[in-house]
Amino acid sequence: MILLVLVAVVAAGLAWWVASSRRADPLGQAAASAAPQLDEAQLAKALADAGIDGKQRKALEALVRQTLLDHPEILSDAAGRLEAREAASRLGPLRGALETPFPGAVLGNPQGRVTLVEFTDFACTYCRGSVADVEALVAANPDLKVVVRELPIISAQSVPAARMGLAAAAQGKYRAFHLAMFGGERPSPESIAAAAGKAGLDTGAASAFAARPETMQELQRNLDLARQLGVSGTPAWVAGDQLLSGAVGRERLQQAIDAARGSAARTEGA
Repeated sequence: MILLVLVAVVAAGLAWWVASSRRADPLGQAAASAAPQLDEAQLAKALADAGIDGKQRKALEALVRQTLLDHPEILSDAAGRLEAREAASRLGPLRGALETPFPGAVLGNPQGRVTLVEFTDFACTYCRGSVADVEALVAANPDLKVVVRELPIISAQSVPAARMGLAAAAQGKYRAFHLAMFGGERPSPESIAAAAGKAGLDTGAASAFAARPETMQELQRNLDLARQLGVSGTPAWVAGDQLLSGAVGRERLQQAIDAARGSAARTEGA
C-alpha cells in the first residue's frame, strides 16, 4: 500500500511538472494530458481498506515529497520517459507516411534499411548548421536513408525555396540543390535561382514543376504530419520511435539511428 501512495503522489507531481515546464509546447501539452491522474476517491478507499489512517498517509506523502525535493531529477527523468512514450504512440500510425519520401527528396542510400526523417526549412539557421552532421551520418552509415520533408514555416521565401527543392528532387538533383541552398544566402528569388543553377537544374522545367498544385499539396502534407506529431519548429527528426527537436548534433542523431537499426533487426528476427 505504501507503493500505491508513492505511485499516486509521483504521478501527480509528474503531471504538474510536464504541464508547467511544457506549457507553451504542444508536444508537452499532449504529454501532460496523458499523464496519470490522481483519483482521490479510489486512493482514499484503497488506503482505508489497507488499514492506513490519515496520519500514516500524511507521513508517507511527506516522505515522498521530501524525496522529490531532494532528488528533483526523478521528475525530469520521468517526464522525459513520458514524452518519449507519447511520441512513440503518435509516430506509430504515421510511420508509413513519414518514411515514404517525395520522389527524389532523399539523402544517403535510397534503399537504406534504416530511416532518418528530417523536417527542414531552407531559411532555418539551425538546419543550415545541421547539414554537416547529416552529411557525416550518411558517410558513416551506408544503410542510412534520410527522408527530407520540407517544412517552410520561417519566412515568406521558405515556400518558393521548398517548391524548387521538390522540383530538384523530380530531376534527381535534390542533394545538389539542398547543399547549394544551405551553402548560399538566405532564401530569396536570387539565392533560389543561384542554387538551381549551381545544382544544374533545367530551370524552365523546374519552375514549371514548382508551380504545380501537387507541389503545394506535398508541402501541406508535411505541415499536416508535423502538426500531428507536435512539431512546431525546424529542424526536427524522426528515427524509429524517437522524435527529436532542434539541432541535437551528430552524436545524438547517431544514437537514435543505432536504436532504430536495432529495433528493426529485432523485428525482422522475430
